[in-house]
Amino acid sequence: MGVVAALRWVLLAAFVVCVKFPAFADPLARGRELYVLCSSCHGEHGQGDRQRFAPAIGGLPQWYVETQLRKFLAGERGYHPDDTTGLQMRPMAQAVYRDGDLQAVATYVASLRPLPAQRSQNTGNASRGQTLYATCAACHGADGKGNEALKAPKLVGQADWYLIDQLKKFRSGQRGAGPGDATGAQMRAMVNVLPDDNAIADVVAYITTLQP
Repeated sequence: MGVVAALRWVLLAAFVVCVKFPAFADPLARGRELYVLCSSCHGEHGQGDRQRFAPAIGGLPQWYVETQLRKFLAGERGYHPDDTTGLQMRPMAQAVYRDGDLQAVATYVASLRPLPAQRSQNTGNASRGQTLYATCAACHGADGKGNEALKAPKLVGQADWYLIDQLKKFRSGQRGAGPGDATGAQMRAMVNVLPDDNAIADVVAYITTLQP
């Protein structure tokens, strides 16, 4: 290796140690800094805000938060022109595109203590919903706590209005239709067991009876 090449490697190493390493030495602290932007909609504690159509995210698994942010970055979510909230999230996700930032904010979100979910006036029938949920349980678990191996998020603790909204989006194709969104496409197929709004309300009513 020549002197010039060696010098380049020394300078590069110094740059990594002096500039990049301190920024990510504490991913949780870095995630807290980045989360300030997210908190404007999702709340300081990740409790969500129905008025802003922002779901509760505090305490969601790190792998799920990271996966969804990557989907927004790739255009797999927020793809459909009628998915207004998804389209709003796509530019927000750009704030964590740098290497390490996405993982840091996902780690911080996962560290937040989940707060009681905001409830709507959902009048679904939980007894009927329990029967319908049998299909959902295959991936999300009988307890609704999800399954990382199947890329199925937890459902318990989430606001009923958000679950209803997302199931309707899967049914209409507003979600799960983006190119490359394999798990979204699976959900679009699974949601066919819920033929109408009443069925969606019923299954969500049952989910809200499960203990976080």
